[in-house]
Amino acid sequence: MDGRVLESWARTAVAGLEKRCEEINSLNVFPIPDSDTGTNLLFTMRAALGAIDEYAGSGIKDVRQVAIALARGAVAGARGNSGVILSQVLRGIAEAAVTPAVDTRTVRTGLLMATNLVTDAVSYLVEGTIVTVLRCAADAAAEFPDEAPIAVTARAAADAAASALTRTPSQLEVLGTAGVVDAGGLGLVVILDALVTAVTGSPPDRAPIALHVPRRTPSTHRAEPVPDSVPHPSQGTHAHSGPDCEEGPDQDFEVMYLVAESDEDRMAELRTTLNALGDSIVIVGDGGGGWSVHVHCTDAGAAVEAGLAAGRIHGIRVSSFLVDARDQGLLVPPVRTRPDQGERGIVAVVAGDGAAELFASEGATVLRCDDAPVTRAQLLGIIRQMGRTEVLVLPNGALTAQELVAVSAAARDARHEVLLLATSAMVQGLASLAVHDPEREAVDDAFAMSEAAAATRWGSLRIARERALTYVGTCEPGDGIGLMGHEVIVIEPDAVAAGRRLVDLVLGAGGELVTLLMGSEAPEGLDTELADHISQRHPGVEVMIYHGGQPGDLLQLGVE
Repeated sequence: MDGRVLESWARTAVAGLEKRCEEINSLNVFPIPDSDTGTNLLFTMRAALGAIDEYAGSGIKDVRQVAIALARGAVAGARGNSGVILSQVLRGIAEAAVTPAVDTRTVRTGLLMATNLVTDAVSYLVEGTIVTVLRCAADAAAEFPDEAPIAVTARAAADAAASALTRTPSQLEVLGTAGVVDAGGLGLVVILDALVTAVTGSPPDRAPIALHVPRRTPSTHRAEPVPDSVPHPSQGTHAHSGPDCEEGPDQDFEVMYLVAESDEDRMAELRTTLNALGDSIVIVGDGGGGWSVHVHCTDAGAAVEAGLAAGRIHGIRVSSFLVDARDQGLLVPPVRTRPDQGERGIVAVVAGDGAAELFASEGATVLRCDDAPVTRAQLLGIIRQMGRTEVLVLPNGALTAQELVAVSAAARDARHEVLLLATSAMVQGLASLAVHDPEREAVDDAFAMSEAAAATRWGSLRIARERALTYVGTCEPGDGIGLMGHEVIVIEPDAVAAGRRLVDLVLGAGGELVTLLMGSEAPEGLDTELADHISQRHPGVEVMIYHGGQPGDLLQLGVE
C-alpha cells in the first residue's frame, strides 16, 4: 500500500467519472443548473492524475509525494464548485499521508481534514450537497481504529457516502422538487468507490442507487436547517457565500483563477472583496503556497481585478451560465449564409419580427430582445454557439458599454476574435450591415461598418406614457415625443405631427437617405404620411421603409 495505490485510485476515479460524466451532468440543478458537475469533477481528477509524474517522478512512489502531487494538481486544475471541493478531499489525504503506507489512519484523518478544509472555505453550508456526503463518509471512517484493515474502512466510508446521497432530495428543496439526488454527491460516491477498488482489487458490490426520486412540491418539503455551528454570511469578515449556499439572482459568470505569492491575510481580504461582488465564493489552498479562487458574479472584470491585489494571478478562466437561447426562441438563424463568409459571423441584437427577418436576411445571427433585456450571458452564449473564429457584434443599444466589454473579454481568446461595433439603434445596425465585406480583414471590416453606423444620425418616435420634464418642456401622457439619440427634441399632442417635426429637425443638418423602421404600435398610414412629407419638404432625399414590428417605438429613423 505505497504511493502506487493512490495512483491507482486516481486512475480508477478518472475512468469512473468518464463513464458516468453525462449521468452526473444530467442531475445538476444546484447551485446553478448548468449541467457541468460531472465534467468539472472529471477535469479536476484528470489534472490531479496528470500532476503525479510532474511532482512525484517515476518508479516506486512515496505515499506523501503522490498525495501532495494529487492535491497540487487538483487545486491548479479545479473546475467549478465541485472540482474545488474535490481538490480539498485530495489535499486532506495529502495532509494525512505521514506514514510510508496508505492505511486506515490515512483515510480516516484525510476525510476528516478534507471536511474541515471545505468547511473553512465555504462558511455558509446547506445540507443535501457534496459537502454533506463528504461529512457522512468522514464520520463513518472515524469509527475505525488505526489497526483496522484499510479495505474495511474505505468500504464503510463509500457505503456511508452512498447512503447519504439517497437522502439529499429530502434535505435540499431544489433537489426534491426536481426529483434528483445531488450531482456532486454522486460524483464523490464514484470517487470513493474507486478508492475501494484500488485497495481491494475489485469494485464494491453495491445495489444501484436510485438517482431519480418522486418529485415533491416546495410546499410539501423544506430543506433542513443550517447547522448552528455554521455562521451566516453576515457574521464576521470571513463570512461569504459558497457553492452550497442559496444562489443569488442574475449571476452571469463563473470566474476562477490561481493565486501565487500571497498569504492568509491577503486571501482573507480577497474573500471579503469578492463577497461584495458575487456569491458562491470558494478560496482554497494546495498546502504548498498556491491558491484557487472561485466566484459567481455579474462583473467578471472586477472579480479578476480583485485578485491582482492579493498576489500573482494566473490560469484565469471565465465561463457563462448560458441561457439556451434557441429553446427560448431568442435565436434566429440567418436566412442565408454567404458562401464567401468563411469563419466570420455577425450577431445582431434585435426587437420585432420584421426587424429580425431583415437582419437575418443580411446574414446576421439574431438575438431577440422583445420582451426582456438581453443579458451578458445570452450574448456570450450566442457568440460561442456560432463557433466562428471572428465575430462582429451589433448590440444596437441593447447593452451598456461595460456589459459589452465584459462579454468581449470572456469570449475572446487566442483562437477567437470578437469585435464590438458601436451601433446604438437598429437603424445604425442596418447601415453598418450595408457596407459589410467578408473579403476584408476583420478589423478593417469592423472599422468600415462602425464608420457607417457613426455617420447615421438616428432618432425615434414614441408615445409618452407618463408626465415628464424634458429639455424641451413637459410632456403629458399620450403626447407624441421625438428623440434624437436619447434626448427628447419634439413634443406634440399628435404623434403624426411629432413625426413630421422630428423628420424636419433631423434632416435640417442634411441627408440623402432616410430609413424608417416602423414599430408594432405605429398608427396605420404613419409610414406613407412621413414619406410624403419628406418628398414634399425635402426633395431629392430617398426614403426606405421597413416594418420592423419592434415594441415601444412607433418608429426608428436613420439619416445617412
